[in-house]
Amino acid sequence: MRVVKAVILSLIMCFAAVAARSAEIPALVSISLNPQSVVAGNSVQGTVMLSTEAPFDIKVSLAADPAQGIKLPASVTVPAGALTASFVVTTPVSKAAVGGSDASVTVYGNYQVTRKASFKILAPVSFDEMVDRVVARERAFNATMKRMHPLVETYIQNLHEDKEHNVMPVSDQYFLGRLDMTKGPGDELFEKDHPGFAHHFFNPFSGVFSRRFMPQGFAQMVMLDANFQKQNYYFNFVRQEFLGDVRCIVLDVQPREHAPGGLFTGRIWVEDRDFNIVRFNGTYSSHSRYRYYLHFDSWRLNMQPGVWLPAYIYSEESDARRSTPPFRSLYFKAQTRLWGYDVEHIRHNQEFTQVEVDQVKDQSEAASEAGPVEAERMWERLAEDNALDHLQNIGLLAPSGDVDRILQTVVNNLIITNKLDIVPEVRCRVLLTSPLESFTIGHTIVVSRGLLDVLPDEPSLAMVLAHELSHIALDHRINTKFAFNDRFFFPDQDTFQRVEFVRSPEDEAAADAKAMQLLANSPYKNKLATAGLFLKALQARAPELRNLITPHLGNSLETGKAIRMFALENSAPQLEPQRIDQIAALPLGARIKVDPWSNQVELMHARPVALLSPHEKMPFEVTPFFPDLTRLSSPVQGETVAAK
Repeated sequence: MRVVKAVILSLIMCFAAVAARSAEIPALVSISLNPQSVVAGNSVQGTVMLSTEAPFDIKVSLAADPAQGIKLPASVTVPAGALTASFVVTTPVSKAAVGGSDASVTVYGNYQVTRKASFKILAPVSFDEMVDRVVARERAFNATMKRMHPLVETYIQNLHEDKEHNVMPVSDQYFLGRLDMTKGPGDELFEKDHPGFAHHFFNPFSGVFSRRFMPQGFAQMVMLDANFQKQNYYFNFVRQEFLGDVRCIVLDVQPREHAPGGLFTGRIWVEDRDFNIVRFNGTYSSHSRYRYYLHFDSWRLNMQPGVWLPAYIYSEESDARRSTPPFRSLYFKAQTRLWGYDVEHIRHNQEFTQVEVDQVKDQSEAASEAGPVEAERMWERLAEDNALDHLQNIGLLAPSGDVDRILQTVVNNLIITNKLDIVPEVRCRVLLTSPLESFTIGHTIVVSRGLLDVLPDEPSLAMVLAHELSHIALDHRINTKFAFNDRFFFPDQDTFQRVEFVRSPEDEAAADAKAMQLLANSPYKNKLATAGLFLKALQARAPELRNLITPHLGNSLETGKAIRMFALENSAPQLEPQRIDQIAALPLGARIKVDPWSNQVELMHARPVALLSPHEKMPFEVTPFFPDLTRLSSPVQGETVAAK
């Protein structure tokens, strides 16, 4: 009897051990596919998920039904310690242009149990049906834009070609405003010289240029047609091509003979999933003999799932031989940038973050009251924070991010090597506009996107930051009137008249001298030749590019005939524009990329390109846009089914 009990007990223990080991082995929980539907030829991202972390590398078997034409790996491996692994399903390219029906494909995965998820391959549509979808999507886009009020910045360089065919800017113009499409394309301008005055972009240019450019100005270029109607156009298929990761259908579009004037004529790129227009390149047809519209290349980005919004517009006229007055010398290029689509969300997130920080703050500090010195510092910091919050809330200042930390690293190099003791700590932020400027708001150094774009290297950046750090080290303080938040109760477009951070000439000279000391003790002391070259190049181009070097909020880089930090020019080599290996300054847009939805900034990751001629150096110049288009999609969870 005892033997029987021992055998039974042993069997029970064995079964328990096996059950325990089985419980430790993970099983496949789900498969998800993203997106849920695709046009033939596009790929689908798949993800498998286990019930627990893999104790070792686990292969999940994969299969598709129907399998014809579908490219799917036989298995996907979940690495040890991971819960998920991804794979790609490639659908066959459709050679048909018409007919058929949607096809459903189910992807199965197996490990311990079988799970499945499905997606749909959309049938090819007829050309007419595709055009109908494009028109419908564009009309929906027009309705969406009436609710959007992004900032719009246009920078124009007027050009001249000499006898040696060198093309150089000879003058420039600049506009910054908030887009308002509720009554047609218009823009309320941020103005510095006309307090309280805001007007629309219907006549944005003064003097002779008001006759050269279309009355609606550059604001209209965000929109293909305010009342897009299929019957007003001829549509001709050109080809299919990729813009970045997005496959597009390319169409030529022309107004019909009896269509109204002022309609778009040119080429459009339509993404082949939802049939949104993502790029259009051309001009608008004339109303009369003397009315002339500009040529432009307008790009939209996928800023939210299924939502494509305008981000970049490049404009150019290079035909200097127009026979019809007054267009004989029209020769220019221009960039228009849009950002700040989600300013309200940025404001609310900032407020929520501040509340959360206050809640988790160590309450033990409350027992320690601030003395006079600390109270004065806190009061100045309050003024500083109020000013920064206002500039961020209206979309002029980027939220804190990775670029700030790069600037902070250079500032820390200067602080540590010079043994500076600064309280409170120095911060760095990015102004989102193109004009070249830097300034301090209390202990925060602000550098414009345009200035970061054109600086050739890190020592040149150190030169800019050293000047602003010197203002802080010399105790050049903020005006504490900004500690009262009601100082910011005014319309956004009045900001440049109501807020400024300009230093006196004496303070600027003192900061220059102090900056030279900081640089002499820094890791950059033997690398400042390029910084001096940058200043020489800036001074050489300054007479033609007055608007580019005119600041919004701080001091100009040029004062009279002198340039900021001019002492560095003496140690710099001679400026030689024809040498392709001497890069004194970069083109606008060379370094910083702005997310138009969130206003976050990041460094561009452009492919390095060897210059082939001096023409390709293009210091401080405007160039075309060619963004790398990508799609945003919401993840879709798949169905699950137990294996039999």
